[in-house]
Amino acid sequence: MSPKSTETHAARIARALADQIVSGEIPPGTRLRQDHISTQFGASHVPVREAFRELEAQGLAENQMRRGFRVTDFDVAELREVAEMRSSLEALALRHAAANLTRKILDEAEEVTRHGDAAATVREWEAANRHFHQLILAPCQMPRLLRTIDGLQTASARFLFAAWQRDWEARTDHEHRAILSALRDGHVELACSTLARHVGWIGKRKSATKNAAPIETYRIFG
Repeated sequence: MSPKSTETHAARIARALADQIVSGEIPPGTRLRQDHISTQFGASHVPVREAFRELEAQGLAENQMRRGFRVTDFDVAELREVAEMRSSLEALALRHAAANLTRKILDEAEEVTRHGDAAATVREWEAANRHFHQLILAPCQMPRLLRTIDGLQTASARFLFAAWQRDWEARTDHEHRAILSALRDGHVELACSTLARHVGWIGKRKSATKNAAPIETYRIFG
């Protein structure tokens, strides 16, 4: 049975809304109206409220006293925080996952990277990109850590869509291949440091500004 088939109604609503927020279909500052969303998903208010709380936990929505939930804004300071957290936590997960990474997993990760290189849209690329990270990190067998990383990757994707929604172009991901090469050769610390640099680079850019962020952010996403 697939994970989606076992999702609660609230989880399905949260996932659908999160996808729309991350992609920019629901822009920052938008009020999330409970009645409208209940009608949209054919749900009672209870699962919708649960979905809103899940979005709040992911940092995608905030509860305004007596005004309900709204989609959160984001800025370069948040981007840097997300980048630094991903840098540390993904390296930690990979360090614990390395001993459990099989040739089959590494081959699949390489194939996913090729799919990302050939992506026709930013949405396709982001899906391949996230799949790559899930493949090499999941064997760490640390569910709490993986849930935290997943939330950070969702935040990263939001910046990605904002940066590339107008000027998407396919890019060859050399750093993914460098990580895989190091893992195949048994150089775990090199793989971890490459991964940390790959996802954390933008957080170290002193010159990044709010206006520059859409140009610079592509270097964070891996």
